[in-house]
Amino acid sequence: MSTHTENSALPATTREIQLASRPHGRPVPDNFRLAESPLPELQDGQVLVRNLFISVDPYMRGRMNDVKSYSAPFVLDAALDGGAVGEVIASRSAGLLVGDTVVHALGWREYAVLDAGATTPARTDLAPASAFLGALGMTGLTAYTGLLKIAEFKPGDAVFVSGAAGAVGSLVGQIAKAKGASRVIGSAGTPEKVARLLDLGFDAAFNYHDGPVRELLQQAAGEHGIDVYFDNVGGEHLEAALSVLNVGGRVALCGAIAQYNSTEAPAAPRNLAIAIGKQLTLRGFLVFSQQQHAAEFAGQMAAWLADGTVRYDETIVDGLENAPQAFMDLLDGANTGKMLVRL
Repeated sequence: MSTHTENSALPATTREIQLASRPHGRPVPDNFRLAESPLPELQDGQVLVRNLFISVDPYMRGRMNDVKSYSAPFVLDAALDGGAVGEVIASRSAGLLVGDTVVHALGWREYAVLDAGATTPARTDLAPASAFLGALGMTGLTAYTGLLKIAEFKPGDAVFVSGAAGAVGSLVGQIAKAKGASRVIGSAGTPEKVARLLDLGFDAAFNYHDGPVRELLQQAAGEHGIDVYFDNVGGEHLEAALSVLNVGGRVALCGAIAQYNSTEAPAAPRNLAIAIGKQLTLRGFLVFSQQQHAAEFAGQMAAWLADGTVRYDETIVDGLENAPQAFMDLLDGANTGKMLVRL
């Protein structure tokens, strides 16, 4: 059993970001509060982790609302939580040593006390610690299982990915290419992001601000259409994809960031009836229900990263106090790849 050798030097408190009020529409700085809270005493089987990076993710916006969903709402006047990777600085667990790097779910704070069983190892011999919140973490598993298991991708499929310069979307496109897609198309919100997608191997990419998404997608897809749509955006993008999908096409419904800040109910795709005649499959999914594929994914992604088949981008913001702004910027599309806060 390993313990920190200088217990007097261990922190007794942690700085953390709390939810001060629930956003109405787009979150604003006043919805968040930087606070300091005492750390509980370390119990048998627990570890104290100093967080190195925390993840801010679009799904967190839904948890800021006091509504029943697949993930419990954040509690007012308490620390938010989410993915984090950090270093064990004290341990009362036989399985974890001081100096080990682990992934866990108590982000939005500098230090976390948690059961050793609530952590997973970060193999920093394979990739930097931050990658275990992105390409080798939940983000990568979302991309991998959404494309291959939910959308049932097969070699020769033409694939369209919305939000393609984001953490998940950029991986989806590269996985599709690695698995033999006939064509991969991405949408993004700036010329720089479009250029990055082409650099990552996408066959075509467009800026959705340049015109109606349906027209831009039809132009990119050409006469062959698309077989798979990986949806991170919803709204106009979903409507456009339905119009361009081929008979028997499949849609993986991963996110709908276009409507996360909406204060009014979004209109459903006006052409949803197309799905009947085209015999389309639209399937929503949560990465939490795909854990049975985690080992398969980890081995394959590590190999792809090692040989350069898959590359990943990170947008890093420094300082816990800047985490709320990083989250708000994420919802506005300010990131390329994974948005992370470095502590």
